[in-house]
Amino acid sequence: MSAAGRRLRSSSDYAPIRDYAAIGDGRTVALVERGGSVDWLCLPDLDSPSVFAALLDRDRGGSFLLRPAGAFQSVRRYRNGSNVLETTFTTGAGRARVVEALTLAGPGLEPGRELVRRVEGISGQVDFELELKPRFNYGRRRPRLRVHGLTGYALDKGAALALLAWPDAHLEAGDQVITGKLSVTAGERAHVVLASATGEPLVLPSRDDADRRLDLSNDYWSAWAETRTYQGPWREQVRRSALALKLLVHAPTGAVAAAPTTSLPEQIGGERNWDYRFAWVRDSALTIDAFLTVGCAAEARSFFWWLLHASQISRPRLEVLYRLNGGTRAEEQTLPLAGYGGSAPVRIGNGALEQLQLDLYGNLLQSAWLFAQNGHRLDAETGTRLADTADYVCKIWRQKDAGIWEVRSEPLHFTQSKMMCWLALRRALDLAEQGALPDRHASRWRGELDRIGEFVESHCWSEDKRSYSRFAGGDELDASVLLALIFGYGADADRVDTTVEAIRRELANGPFVRRYSGDDGLSGGEGAFLACSFWLVEALAKIGRRNEAAALLDDLVALANDVGLYPEEIDPDTQEFLGNFPQGLSHIGLIRAAAALAEEPQA
Repeated sequence: MSAAGRRLRSSSDYAPIRDYAAIGDGRTVALVERGGSVDWLCLPDLDSPSVFAALLDRDRGGSFLLRPAGAFQSVRRYRNGSNVLETTFTTGAGRARVVEALTLAGPGLEPGRELVRRVEGISGQVDFELELKPRFNYGRRRPRLRVHGLTGYALDKGAALALLAWPDAHLEAGDQVITGKLSVTAGERAHVVLASATGEPLVLPSRDDADRRLDLSNDYWSAWAETRTYQGPWREQVRRSALALKLLVHAPTGAVAAAPTTSLPEQIGGERNWDYRFAWVRDSALTIDAFLTVGCAAEARSFFWWLLHASQISRPRLEVLYRLNGGTRAEEQTLPLAGYGGSAPVRIGNGALEQLQLDLYGNLLQSAWLFAQNGHRLDAETGTRLADTADYVCKIWRQKDAGIWEVRSEPLHFTQSKMMCWLALRRALDLAEQGALPDRHASRWRGELDRIGEFVESHCWSEDKRSYSRFAGGDELDASVLLALIFGYGADADRVDTTVEAIRRELANGPFVRRYSGDDGLSGGEGAFLACSFWLVEALAKIGRRNEAAALLDDLVALANDVGLYPEEIDPDTQEFLGNFPQGLSHIGLIRAAAALAEEPQA
């Protein structure tokens, strides 16, 4: 098999992260490797336990394979600018394409979740092999398998899968695997459908209904992408990033997950492996702004109101992250899985939930301000809640915290956290002036805003580096201060310019930008954080260095994989994808960076 076929895996026998594409249905996301293996899928929702997790343990995780038997080459794309994946396989005997999606609502009685894989013969004859190896509950439970007639079944407590294939794929149940074979010649079609149920009856779809739902899903995604309003430079990349971001929206609630995966490592063999299948308040303002930039007012509105609803119980205090249903139970646990490329531990849940993170409040008020600036009304109750949040910031901003990066070292006075507290009060004042917030405590907000600014300018500036520092009293740098400056922290223009230059000088290596320098309480290292690279593009554009910003964005666009997706991080030396994938923050960064360069330069 060629380099594009079976020689896909590294020496550790794991496919490169860049070899995956994502498909989804507004509830969950599957990762499909270019050789035809679904190596990650959680059911029934994105943050549910996995059924396929070969991504994290090739032996125990489980997978769902559909690929040509023997040697092949593969080329893939998203069909018609959608989130429906098309992979064209070429063998010595012929060519065929597989069109697949987690389908959206359509005709007929539907399963709880449905993965449809349509095989289309192009030339000659292509023989396919089929292999279903489900492992429920993150590989901890092996299902009962059986074949009845033309249907294979995998059963577990309260959960079931059905494998259907047309024409007859001659399914057989073996030791923890169901196998089958099918062939297509030019002009022929075959269908493979995986239907699932969790706590409900298992529906077996008809071939025609499943096929129609596949086409309707393609039509929906293509129409959704076409109606995005962004018309600036890098339009196709912005549209792909919008589609990737849309995959992370949990349709029942409007919450937006940071990524659909857990524990993909920031360093191969390292311990920096985290669960990102939650919605972070930290990302809220960026997410809402990105949605508004591409004309997704409905998604922006849903996420904003979901955020207010999720934070209702603990108000005015905010949790660092929330489950997609608004819950806060996310205790960090370790799973008995080997980890991607041997990178253990594999974690579910996230210990950041127990941290104090002060930048959250600036993100919430910035989100509300963006929401109002785009013509959306804040009702009186919401205005009162946001005013209470501003009052709370006045009480807590002097505390040390874990910062935007949720470090596992001792809390510090992180510069970006203080800047975002300043921004929280600035936006509260702006909204109060517009009549959206009660202004009875506005004088207090102004006083504390001035005090925060004095603290930042006096204690968080490194004269040696000519830059805002990572934390008060230090000389280490942190790319996240770019974000606060972009959002509107009231810094002197000269300090903004020299900070941007210092971060580029000390944290950047070509298009790659590290998050920060210094200790964070964890062993090992990490790759360059792509969102920081996109923030640098924005910052350069903001200070008038537009040609440099455009050149940097061109370099970053070239780093996406073959279907336009970005991970959390990239190794600058090898350009290996690292971290959870696809990463919402990276795609948000691209949208905002392109939009910044689309704006007319200020005189």
